[in-house]
Amino acid sequence: MHSLDVGLPPTNRPDPFTDDLAPEDVTLSDRASADRAEPPRVIEIGEVTAGIAVPEGRGVRFFSSSRDFDGLDGAMFRNAEQAARAARERAAARARANARGGQAAEIRRRRA
Repeated sequence: MHSLDVGLPPTNRPDPFTDDLAPEDVTLSDRASADRAEPPRVIEIGEVTAGIAVPEGRGVRFFSSSRDFDGLDGAMFRNAEQAARAARERAAARARANARGGQAAEIRRRRA
């Protein structure tokens, strides 16, 4: 069996996964796992694109793509699933608010 030993030159690029560790605490497997960070993920709620979760540091940052989700814009989450959950909760809260607003409008209309 052949082994592959490749010596790569050091880079000046910061590594957000290992910068807070002392050099002796960083192993090759730590660097390899940092390179396998999850890719950016589009978050859709129903047929609406809520935004995108972009890996940053040890989590993901949410960037909204619809005004309904602007309250979450720039928020950090541990993972894309947490960002998706927050977007679903926000969509559900807006739907409940719209339903209450529709009921109030109906009551006002009936009184007139």
